[in-house]
Amino acid sequence: MELDLNQKEEYKETELGLLPNDWEVVRLGDVVQKMKAGGTPKRGIKEYWNGEIPFALIEDITSCGLYLSKTKNTITEEGLKNSNAWIVPENSLLLSMYATIGETAINTIPLATNQAILAIIPKGNFDKVFGAYLLKFNAERLKMQNIQSTQKNVNKGIVESFKIPVPPLSEQKKIAYVLSIVQEAKEKTEDVIKATKELKKSMMKYLFTYGPVNLEEAEKVTLKETEIGLIPEEWNVVRLEDVVEIHDKKRIPLNSTERSKMKGNYPYCGANGIIDYVNDYIFDGEFVLLAEDGGFWRKFENSAYLMKGKFWVNNHAHIIRAIESNSVNRFLLYWLIFDDIEKSTSGTTRKKLNQNVMKNILIPLPPLPIQQKIASILSAIDQKIEAEENKKKALEDLFKSLLHNLMTAKIRVNHLENVFNEEKRIF
Repeated sequence: MELDLNQKEEYKETELGLLPNDWEVVRLGDVVQKMKAGGTPKRGIKEYWNGEIPFALIEDITSCGLYLSKTKNTITEEGLKNSNAWIVPENSLLLSMYATIGETAINTIPLATNQAILAIIPKGNFDKVFGAYLLKFNAERLKMQNIQSTQKNVNKGIVESFKIPVPPLSEQKKIAYVLSIVQEAKEKTEDVIKATKELKKSMMKYLFTYGPVNLEEAEKVTLKETEIGLIPEEWNVVRLEDVVEIHDKKRIPLNSTERSKMKGNYPYCGANGIIDYVNDYIFDGEFVLLAEDGGFWRKFENSAYLMKGKFWVNNHAHIIRAIESNSVNRFLLYWLIFDDIEKSTSGTTRKKLNQNVMKNILIPLPPLPIQQKIASILSAIDQKIEAEENKKKALEDLFKSLLHNLMTAKIRVNHLENVFNEEKRIF
């Protein structure tokens, strides 16, 4: 079974553009049984909260993928009775009307929602999954209908009158099926990324405590208590300045105007990564860049990153390089990410890790071969994360392309047969 990109159909001109003859343009209100927003019980009355009724907010919709099966908040029967909230039946279509207009989800459980969410119960001729994807595709057009206020919103009346293209039900289901395959693959990839990041955290904790040994050998490792926690007895604890060269004096900040006159291919780096590209460089080689200000220094946050080759750095990142006789760049990088450096920063609104404090960061120092092995193990995990993130990006691009082409009928799937029965899917 394949998508036919060259299928010839008869089209007609509509207010939404060129559409197939068997598609209709209707008001969204014409294809739904019920459309109603929710309400929020008073936050100050504790008897209204933490009950048995799931209570959906916009953040639940934006973080759940296509299907919403749980919510962060719950309310009681009393909270339901004393507010505009109502029980939305499962398999309804949820649409955000405030701020992030056009976000959609399908609830797999009965729940209540706040006033920012419009619950839509479709008629039998309007597939809910197709509807969710259709509204997602038309989010920008829906935003243009918003009510001008301090927070740009839409309301039930606007949504009811919103014009949408509607294919025959069989084609709606096929469009939904094709998009759901890609959506499902993306969500599975996100789960792999999340699990691999958790694995990395666990491995960092294990490796910086026992070293690169298996579980049986870990029981035999003699540990000692140090200022940075338990480490193998033969490891040392040193200050960062004892094992690195510091190259901060070579940094040159460039403002946006200066960079606009120097456009090129060399990375221009800041506290948290590459922020631009310029036509010249200051550094050439492998260095660790550690945020000086405006960074994220808590445990497991990306307080540092590795740069290789030719690049330029502003004055918001410290530039350090391992002294090859006693340390390894990647080992230092992973320790700086593992360590809670935020406790060493100063300032309130914009925290800073000044150079003198940075010099005195304590690090474990195993023999070079151990550093290299630890760095190799963690690098392999990073490569897995990067590969999965690239896969996710490719799936997101594919989804966007398919969403556009299917919802505008540039690709038709009405000719596909038995798409719901075949074990082998399209993608």
